[in-house]
Amino acid sequence: MSMTLSLRVLARLLGYPDAELRAHLPAMRAALLGERALGAARLAELDALMDALASADPLDAEAAYVQLFDRGRATSLHLFEHVHGDSRDRGPAMIDLAQTYDRAGLHLARDELPDYLPAVLEFVSTQPPREARAFLGEMTHIFNALFSALHERQSAYAGVIGALLELAGEKAQPVKLAPDEALDASWAEPPAFDGCSPKGQSAPGQPQPIRIVRKDDSPTGASA
Repeated sequence: MSMTLSLRVLARLLGYPDAELRAHLPAMRAALLGERALGAARLAELDALMDALASADPLDAEAAYVQLFDRGRATSLHLFEHVHGDSRDRGPAMIDLAQTYDRAGLHLARDELPDYLPAVLEFVSTQPPREARAFLGEMTHIFNALFSALHERQSAYAGVIGALLELAGEKAQPVKLAPDEALDASWAEPPAFDGCSPKGQSAPGQPQPIRIVRKDDSPTGASA
């Protein structure tokens, strides 16, 4: 069963809710219904999310997105944030994932991180169904944690993660979440001459949308 279009729609739904995304919502809805890779219950949840994005004030939708995904670890869309945090293992894991994309003939735009979930899903959408399902299966522990955090916040985006679990052949399993810590706090620099923070002192720049493109610069993602 093909899931290519569904994965690309889910990837786009997790992206920043800009004017382009809102313009494509009808086509994205049609793609999900046409492919029928998801059950009726999940499709209804995704319909509700798309209806909410279509009817919301654009500035409110964008501000809510930033507050939800960019202000805490528990809902971060960077997968290695959930696995490695700020540990030294994160760098090699990033390199390995980027090399996986490269071997598939895909590459990230400059300064973009390979563990950003929409980018990962764009890559998975290029794989045959069996490999795509297996790749998603390797991430179900992260998906369950992310689903639980979004469900706890009563966010309609939980339906997107639930859909990913369904495509992986799994059911959403609630997990116990550790108290969330604001990313701003974890990236804060220690006071001068007052010792070193064990969490590091580097502060990232503003989050940027991530897009995977083929090496001939043609886009891999569907505008769905």
